[in-house]
Amino acid sequence: MLTTTAAPFVEEARDRHELFIRQPYELYSAENHAAWQSLFARMQPSWARYANPHFLNGLDTLHLDPVRVPRLEDVNHFLAPLTGFRARAVSGYVPPFLFFDCLRRREFPTTVTIRALDSLDYLPEPDIFHDIAGHVPMHTHRDFAETLVRFGDCAHTAAAIASGIADKTVRLERLASIVKGMARFFWFTVEFGLMRDRAGLRAYGSGLLSSCGELPHAVESAEVQRSQASLEWMIHQSFEIDHYQPLLFVVEGFEHLYELVGKLEEWMLAGKLDHVAPGEPALSLEDLRSFCLG
Repeated sequence: MLTTTAAPFVEEARDRHELFIRQPYELYSAENHAAWQSLFARMQPSWARYANPHFLNGLDTLHLDPVRVPRLEDVNHFLAPLTGFRARAVSGYVPPFLFFDCLRRREFPTTVTIRALDSLDYLPEPDIFHDIAGHVPMHTHRDFAETLVRFGDCAHTAAAIASGIADKTVRLERLASIVKGMARFFWFTVEFGLMRDRAGLRAYGSGLLSSCGELPHAVESAEVQRSQASLEWMIHQSFEIDHYQPLLFVVEGFEHLYELVGKLEEWMLAGKLDHVAPGEPALSLEDLRSFCLG
């Protein structure tokens, strides 16, 4: 089986320090396919009501199987001709620089495990439903795909800035602030972003589009503060991952989002990300070293 937190194939790959792996499709169990089927079926009404139209078009274009975990090679068959993006199987956590560099190369690191059938509402880490059903339909849209590539460019800019700082302590402090700002911006856009269209507010963030409970909550709940996307606010705003998000940001379209990523890089070069507010997300030394070695 390939169940989140219980997948020997993946665990053995990690033990061998193998990050990029094949998707061992033959190992998916009947329970794994049943989990995918349940997740896909219960998201259908929420997608129809709350997802942005580009996501819905992407779902149709990818021809995702509603009853079985998809083969990545089949997903890529439909995806790659549109934007050049491909889903690439990984064994687990991808260090920040390498993750963004994959986006720059139009590769999307994709988890191959899926949450347990008795834990559909909670996953301690991303799974293939989050990655393929939440993220990848957006990758069929050219403007959104180019925005992801530009995120990758920002990571290389951060690495170049770090390489120019001789003092190791200063280098790591500066880099920690820049990467924290990047991570926050990515969280409030690609992961949990809202977009305004003619029909009103719609979700484009994968964390929303892969959550049966949080998607309607994000769009309709009075408990959520929804604000116009503000780069300054986002890079200084911490977040927590273990509950519904109380603050979300709204873009006016993917051209707007692309412009914001360009502004993020401009601010990075101008030193405006050198001292972002403290707080989440936490970054390890290895996370920072991924930029220094990049």
